[in-house]
Amino acid sequence: MNHEAIRKRVIQGVRRVVVKLGSSVVTTEKGLDRVAIRNIVEDICRCKDEGMEFIIVSSGAVAAGVRRIKLKGGAKTIPQKQAAAAIGQTRLMAAYEEAFEARGAKVGQMLLTRDDLAYRPRYLNARNTLTTLLSWGVVPIINENDTVVVEEIQFGDNDNLSALVATLAEADLLIALTDMEGLMDCDPRTNPAACLIPLVEEITPLVRSLAAGSPSAVGRGGMQSKLDAASKAGLSGIPTIIARGKVPGVISKIMDGDVCGTLILPAKERISSRKHWIRYNIEPEGTLTIDDGAVRAVLGHGKSLLPIGVTAVTGHFEHGAAVYIEGSGGRRVAMGLCNYSSEEMDKIKGRQTAEIHWVLGYRRNDEAVHVDNMVLVEIDEAEESGK
Repeated sequence: MNHEAIRKRVIQGVRRVVVKLGSSVVTTEKGLDRVAIRNIVEDICRCKDEGMEFIIVSSGAVAAGVRRIKLKGGAKTIPQKQAAAAIGQTRLMAAYEEAFEARGAKVGQMLLTRDDLAYRPRYLNARNTLTTLLSWGVVPIINENDTVVVEEIQFGDNDNLSALVATLAEADLLIALTDMEGLMDCDPRTNPAACLIPLVEEITPLVRSLAAGSPSAVGRGGMQSKLDAASKAGLSGIPTIIARGKVPGVISKIMDGDVCGTLILPAKERISSRKHWIRYNIEPEGTLTIDDGAVRAVLGHGKSLLPIGVTAVTGHFEHGAAVYIEGSGGRRVAMGLCNYSSEEMDKIKGRQTAEIHWVLGYRRNDEAVHVDNMVLVEIDEAEESGK
């Protein structure tokens, strides 16, 4: 099957779409690009009129704020970036609301932090909010809460957020709109003969090497971060299309199955929504080092981790916290939710399950980490090492 047929097959049946708009799409050197925003909104509304649902993850708040107050040299410090985001976010939402209002559509704002997605009840609440907004015909517009979250400004990007939102919303497709045509076979900034790669069936180290380069002047992401996002979304069975955002009617073209941008197919081996949440939303608080027998049981046979296989406990954590699971030599093989605290694990490590009650005076679970609350990370880390 050729790439055109594959694209049409993927697009067929898509109903819920997450559209990520980069700063280079929604801003110019003078501030917000209201023409581009209006064009994209018009495009979304045309598809929405045909029964589709859209969620927007939009960058541009910091860039819009910087240009609004004419901050020479841009926002350099964390307080400056936070203040610029506070100024720019209101203008960004006003631009979207005005554009959607002109088409008789309504929007709702959601500002998320890592904690909102890491804490399971809040994660589920966010999903319920999204579902309710969509059921009302409202278009959710999501951004990171850059005004208060230092870590997100320093290390996060909306490509990552868009992948997490796509999984959260159980979307059928993630569209990442940027200032590039898509993934190219070489760097178009240095080689005018660069050609678009219309289809990526698997994100290999070779594919990642084609994405090498620095992000745009106004954004925090880049093609590498878009591949990371596609990889994360793909583990939930969600395909990704990376395309130029200022191409007229780009979303309609994509939804018509036209060859527009790069289509990245989802992973062949997928993980459950819960395991995806564990892998990408929770920050591990400690590490369990395990023996070779336990490594084989976890990696080779898909078994739960029992206390007898644990040789060392690092970090301080309560029961229910996320932990890394490592073999000898620091080889990371998995992460998961630990059924015991670090203090409890230190007492029962290397013990038979039947001894847990004798050591602690109670037995909360037979397993240190149950397989249903564990996700393998060795494959992910191998992919990342090939960047």
